[in-house]
Amino acid sequence: MSYRIFVDGQEGTTGLRIHEMLARRSDIEVLRIDADRRKDSAERARLLNAADVAFLCLPDAAAREAAALVTNPRTCLIDASTAHRTSADWAFGLPELAPGQREKIRASKRIANPGCHASAFILLLRPLVDAGLVPAGLPVSATSITGYSGGGKKMIEQYQAGGDARLESPRPYGLTLAHKHIPEMMNHTGLQSAPVFQPIVASFYKGLAVSVPLHFSQLAPGTDGAALQRALAAHYAGEPFIRVMPLSDPATLEDGFFDVQACNDTNRCDLFVFANDRQALLMSRLDNLGKGASGAAVQSMNVHLGVDEALGL
Repeated sequence: MSYRIFVDGQEGTTGLRIHEMLARRSDIEVLRIDADRRKDSAERARLLNAADVAFLCLPDAAAREAAALVTNPRTCLIDASTAHRTSADWAFGLPELAPGQREKIRASKRIANPGCHASAFILLLRPLVDAGLVPAGLPVSATSITGYSGGGKKMIEQYQAGGDARLESPRPYGLTLAHKHIPEMMNHTGLQSAPVFQPIVASFYKGLAVSVPLHFSQLAPGTDGAALQRALAAHYAGEPFIRVMPLSDPATLEDGFFDVQACNDTNRCDLFVFANDRQALLMSRLDNLGKGASGAAVQSMNVHLGVDEALGL
């Protein structure tokens, strides 16, 4: 069976990567808009409504406008923007989130693709909150380091042009403590307060790692590093794209440094617990253009269509 797919925003970083993934498949017919009609609402509406699945790789306001153009009840929208990630009317496109999430994605015609930082954070924290090891009321902080491709075309051009010494060192941002991923980080972990979130962009193309520090004295009684690692391993048992690493991963400790880019060019997310007898450092890494964006969107499409979840990934 062949499915008709349209990418609204096909020239952006996420849209281009989705096209690369779809190009490898024989079950997909890609609908394309002429370059000179990309802002033609009537033509976009025609293609959106002709598609079995349409990806919205657009800014928030434009994604809302595109969603309003869809009148065909058979068209499934997968929105890569922030616009619908906490909406009760949209399924959250993270199949590994919780039992029943795949069924929600399969049944819904409106799917919100998670953000890159948020995906890594949620995959770390949701199982631990659900297991009662991390109290929902616990104030949490998180740091995320990411490659510059997460900033889109303008930032990619800035880094690749060179000539600016400021770009040679990591650059913390989100200093207003109001990063756009925070609402979904709360909503889909069950945490009751906003995490103190510090994102950092650095001079490498792609790859992302989130770290969350924890004190055992603030967690459920008896919680230690082994309990945290076991809870993650139990939650993700059998998941094809989630790899829970051994406690205080010996290979990482032997090397002495954490490889932020080790999941690049995959749809995989690796989860780690490093611990001593008082504290733990949770870490999650993924490709910000893979499981953090385009790969996640294609994975949700596969789930929705009922085909092999790993197809094209």
